[in-house]
Amino acid sequence: MCLAIPVLIKSIDGKEAEVEMGGITRQVSLFLTPEARVGDYALVHTGYTINILEEKEARETLRLLGEIAALDERQD
Repeated sequence: MCLAIPVLIKSIDGKEAEVEMGGITRQVSLFLTPEARVGDYALVHTGYTINILEEKEARETLRLLGEIAALDERQD
């Protein structure tokens, strides 16, 4: 199973972007999504943006991931 996480693109330098999710920033490759722009939400898998998302879809996915994490914490 593969998991791609929605992130917000904060800055772009060539084919690399700084992205943020939940206060954590990382550098990722834009090689597969050259159309990406600062302020876009993108799906990231293994260090590559693989798709650009609408903000509404990204926020809903992040909300659902948060719910799953909260359920997991309650089970521990």
